[in-house]
Amino acid sequence: KAAERNRDKLKKLIITQANDSPTKQISDIQDLISQNVDILLISPSTSEALNSIIRRATRKGIPVVLVDRSITDPSSFITFVAASNQAMGRIQAQWLAEKLNFKGEVVMLGGLAGASPAEDRIKAAKEVFDQYPNIKVLELQYTSWSPANGKKIMSTLIQKYGKRISGVWADSGLQGSGSIEAFLASGYKSGTIPPHTGGDFNAMYQLSVKHNVSMVGMDYPPAMGAKSFEVLFDVLDGKGIPKLIEVNQQIVVSKGDETPSVSADVYVEDYALMDKPASTLMSNGV
Repeated sequence: KAAERNRDKLKKLIITQANDSPTKQISDIQDLISQNVDILLISPSTSEALNSIIRRATRKGIPVVLVDRSITDPSSFITFVAASNQAMGRIQAQWLAEKLNFKGEVVMLGGLAGASPAEDRIKAAKEVFDQYPNIKVLELQYTSWSPANGKKIMSTLIQKYGKRISGVWADSGLQGSGSIEAFLASGYKSGTIPPHTGGDFNAMYQLSVKHNVSMVGMDYPPAMGAKSFEVLFDVLDGKGIPKLIEVNQQIVVSKGDETPSVSADVYVEDYALMDKPASTLMSNGV
C-alpha cells in the first residue's frame, strides 16, 4: 500500500520472503546486493544471524533500514522502525500480576526464539514478575507466533499443571488465541479460563468476548511497515534520521478488567471485529 502511494518515486520494488529462515534470508540479501539495489528494508529473521550480511550491504554502500525486528550490531543499519517491545512485555506482565493480586503461577508463551521482539518482550515481562515474590513462572515456551503451536503447547501444559495455572502471559494473540482454544478443548467453561495477555490477532479478541476471558492486548501494528517504507525516501534524500522510530500502540482491555496501573485505550468488546475473519490482523493501517 505504501509503495502504491509512492509509485512516482519508485523505479522498481523487489520483495523477497524467507519464511523466518536465516539461511534463506541471507541468500536473498546477497542476491539483492548483487543487483545493486539503492536501499534495503529488512525484517531480520533472528537477531544474531543477520549481522554479517547486513554489515556486508553497508560496506557496499547500500543503506539498510530495519523494521519489526532488529540485529545486535547497531552500526550496520540507519534506523529501526518498530513499536516498543519493552513496553508491551512490561505492561502486559504488570496487568497480569495486578489481576492476580500479585499471587499465582503463570505460564509464559513467547514468540519466535531468537527474534528480537520475542526476546525483548520476555525480558521485560520477567523483570516485572521478578518484582513480586508470590508470582511464580511455571514455564516459558516458544511458539513461533503460531496459533496451532500455542494450542498444542498449552494443551501439554494444562495436562502437566492443571488448575495450578493462574494466568497466561502471551506476547501476541497468535499463540494467545491458541492457548484459549486449548483451555476450551480441555473442558474449561466460559468465564473460568485464566486471564490472558496478547494482541494483534482478531481471534484473540473474539474468543475473549465469546468466552468471557479477562485479557489485555497490545497490538504490534503492521502499520509500521508503511512507516518504514516512507523512511526509505528520507534516507535516500539525505535527511537526518533517528536511530529508533517507534509507532504508537494502544492498550485493549476487557471491560471490568482494568487494574490500578493499566487502563484501556479501548475495550475488547468495542475493538473485536466479531463479523470479520478470525485471522484478521488489527492495527494494519490500511
